[in-house]
Amino acid sequence: MEFWMISTKLVLLLYLAFYFVRVEIDHFALVVLTFLGYFCVNITLYLFNQPTVKRILLVISIGVSIVACLMVHPIFSISLPLSIVELASGFFEKKIPVLLLSIAPILYIQESFQPLYGLVAIFCFMLYSVTASFNKMLVKDEAQIDSMRKAMQKLTKHVNENTEYIRQSEYTFKLEERNRISQEIHDKIGHSMTGALFQMEAAKRLIETDPPKAAELLQNAINISKDGIENIRLTLKNMKPPTEQVGIHRLKLMIDDFNTKQPIKTVLTYEGNLGIISPIQWKIIHENVTEALTNAMKYSQATVVSIDLKVLNKLVRVEVKDNGAGTKTIKKGLGFIGMEERTAAINGKIIVDSTHGFSVTTLLPISI
Repeated sequence: MEFWMISTKLVLLLYLAFYFVRVEIDHFALVVLTFLGYFCVNITLYLFNQPTVKRILLVISIGVSIVACLMVHPIFSISLPLSIVELASGFFEKKIPVLLLSIAPILYIQESFQPLYGLVAIFCFMLYSVTASFNKMLVKDEAQIDSMRKAMQKLTKHVNENTEYIRQSEYTFKLEERNRISQEIHDKIGHSMTGALFQMEAAKRLIETDPPKAAELLQNAINISKDGIENIRLTLKNMKPPTEQVGIHRLKLMIDDFNTKQPIKTVLTYEGNLGIISPIQWKIIHENVTEALTNAMKYSQATVVSIDLKVLNKLVRVEVKDNGAGTKTIKKGLGFIGMEERTAAINGKIIVDSTHGFSVTTLLPISI
């Protein structure tokens, strides 16, 4: 804003200088002194930020313009409106009083210079109003940007804290799980193996002196070892998560990762007995959904993508549908051909529909 005010005052001074070059005057030194006085006051005006100092300098600038208009030449009146507008704007919020105050001196100016003064006064008022409005918008935008920046910093801090907390929690859970498995192996399997070892050591010592007793001890060791192996099998079985949990959890992670990296909102719904989906079917589902999401991101111009997984009586149905523009002609690229080949390998089928948006449906037979 200050740039525009200074530029306007310089333009007015250049106009005055051009005017005095064309007109013969008797007091050239006084004109130059008036120029310097007005210039120094208005340059000093923008060196201070205190409102009170600015108002005092504006009053001095108005006084210099009035004295120059009365004692040097009436043309100096055109340097008056902008200073009046700047000063009055600090006291009046409405624009009408500011405009009236800037035009009021026209009543006391020589009649031949009144049109010029009125034109300059209106121009200065309009220029100041526009620059003031723009400056307010700029300050408001800067404050909003600063507020958004601070909010972003807080969110980033919270995300980092949450990420660190999640990482520490995952590490703690892993340690607890390792400790639980170690304790379970020690309590169940370790004791069984130790008992079997003792039985075999005793049988070794008695194999020559008491063969029947040694055979009994060896049989006991065999039974204990069988129990230990069964305990190992049960422990590993209990530790291994069900296939459906691994499959749906991996699908959720993939969709969450897609949502964080892309502006497209992705929604997952599923129903039915997920336990009958085989590992190879889960693999194909993951790869087909990944390919469909990639195509939606590249070509669909969609805002929402829905993924619907249903386990029916004789097949698994996975539909990936977006709300994009769709297409009249479907071109099968390498990605789409790969989806068809993967699905056909286990007697499945791919169905494409582009009537309302674009959807890719994977149908996989359930082997009973």
